[in-house]
Amino acid sequence: MTNNIEKHEAVLALKTEAIVGESPVWSVREKVLYWVDIPMGEVHRFDPRTGNDKSSELPQPVSALALREGRGLVVALRDGFAFVDPETKDLEMINDPEADLPDNRFNDAKCDPQGRFWGGTMSKTHWNEPSGNLYRLDHNLTVTKMRGEVVCSNGMGWSPDSKTMYHTESFRYAIYAFDFDPESGMISNRRVFATVDKRSGAFPDGLTVDEEGLVWSVHNVIGKVVRYTPDGQIVAIVDVPVPRPCGCIFGGENFDKLFITTAQETLTEAQIKKWPLSGSIFVVEPGVKGIPEPYFAG
Repeated sequence: MTNNIEKHEAVLALKTEAIVGESPVWSVREKVLYWVDIPMGEVHRFDPRTGNDKSSELPQPVSALALREGRGLVVALRDGFAFVDPETKDLEMINDPEADLPDNRFNDAKCDPQGRFWGGTMSKTHWNEPSGNLYRLDHNLTVTKMRGEVVCSNGMGWSPDSKTMYHTESFRYAIYAFDFDPESGMISNRRVFATVDKRSGAFPDGLTVDEEGLVWSVHNVIGKVVRYTPDGQIVAIVDVPVPRPCGCIFGGENFDKLFITTAQETLTEAQIKKWPLSGSIFVVEPGVKGIPEPYFAG
């Protein structure tokens, strides 16, 4: 770890009370931030210019989303992939690859630079079991299982040159790197990119990659977002004024704002009283820009 670690502090962007605020995605077209509240089954659309946050409720928990090239969103629900139109609330199921695994649910998901949607699963109750899997939803809506025995699949991202994919397994307390073939969408050469000391109480959660190719990883429980170099060295830390940050993404007019979603889940009544902004959205300008999220090409 370098001794010259930059320190930043996130500030409140939207006061809200999400149970599990996750999957922030900035829409370049609309200049708004989409995000979800997983157990509430809500897709939110937050406009930082007006402070307006509008939500649409889906019939089951929704863990992640991506924008489509056409209208609407592609989402990872508890029970598989689907298309959603937040305006009409139309829901079209695509595929449930784990219909035979009722104890699992989908968790984080994200589009790769070529517009494929990747989503992973986890146990609903035994979060530290290797019961999860990682899937890829292609443009033609074919679903391919990419990895098994995943322990709580979480944040993903790709290097600017599309040669490396990052994938978080929260309760292996690790972020893994893979060689990524942008043409085929295949991954290989899995190796540890960075780890979180379990004794700290923290675990790695959401993830994004900036335009310089450095990785921003949310450290849940301890209220931090950590910036790693491509060789896994920590060079910056963002302090979040609540203990359970979940996801992060760059956005804003110039892509220089890092938005951070947070949660109230597992906090006691006393802890929520101590950190009353838990479940809100925060923002920081860390002096670097992000990369616009790809649209799903299907």
